[in-house]
Amino acid sequence: MAIADHVQGWEPTPVELTETLAAAPSTAFAGVLDQPPPGPELPPLWTGFHFLELPATAELGEDGHPREGHFLPPIPHRRRMFAGGRLTVREPLRIGDTVTRRSALTSIVPKSGRSGDMLFVTLRHEYVRAGDGACGVDRGHGEVVQTEEQDVVYRQQEPGAPRAATPEIPEPGPLPVGPHVALTPDEVLLFRMSALTYNAHRIHHDLPYTTQVEGFPGLVVHGPLLALLLLELPRRFSPDERVASFEYRLRRPAFCGSPLVATASPTAEGDDVACGVPGADPSITGTLTYA
Repeated sequence: MAIADHVQGWEPTPVELTETLAAAPSTAFAGVLDQPPPGPELPPLWTGFHFLELPATAELGEDGHPREGHFLPPIPHRRRMFAGGRLTVREPLRIGDTVTRRSALTSIVPKSGRSGDMLFVTLRHEYVRAGDGACGVDRGHGEVVQTEEQDVVYRQQEPGAPRAATPEIPEPGPLPVGPHVALTPDEVLLFRMSALTYNAHRIHHDLPYTTQVEGFPGLVVHGPLLALLLLELPRRFSPDERVASFEYRLRRPAFCGSPLVATASPTAEGDDVACGVPGADPSITGTLTYA
């Protein structure tokens, strides 16, 4: 059965979650990066440490990912990879804000590639600030202040079937001379990232599963972590610039133990940004514009 046949008639309804943005998740992630906690404003995409789904252990599949979920396509032997996304920031969110996230499925596109049938799914989140912020200042009621779209790719892989091709881990070159963000993710860092996002996907922490079942040469660095490293460039080197939009695409996996470096190239509209093993093709590329 083609992958498209499994999602015929699959139309999950929108979902809303409301949360008051606490400081602890931001403080924790800043510590992972060896950075001081951010100020009252929540950096772009750090919403990923909030609005977490908390499935029970009995609800997880063999890959550590939930077997079923409201926005998870009903595909047997499902394999999931984060592919990219887009963010529009009208106003920053702040610690202490009460925010409602409205989530809806906006696109389901079956495709065929070298690894077989794939399903591209796009999920849209609207962040609505409701009520007063942490300092009692009225910042708007029912106002959509940020919009995020996430692209995820799903494919089928029968148990015991290897990947069509095993990615290679490139040899690193020298670090760039100009401003950059460098990070070498090890097993502990990947574990902490998984814990912060309540992500039990085994490709990030179980090496035998990752190599023998999914066919990767090493533990896989979280796609959202790569996107966050791109956003560290303006946060560290242009703190007075406010991100207005961010579009990014995952190009190839990054692996535990390989050094990663994020760099920016100024353009007329903002910055072209990229992150990957220095001297090799990037794992993620993106475009930043500023308010």
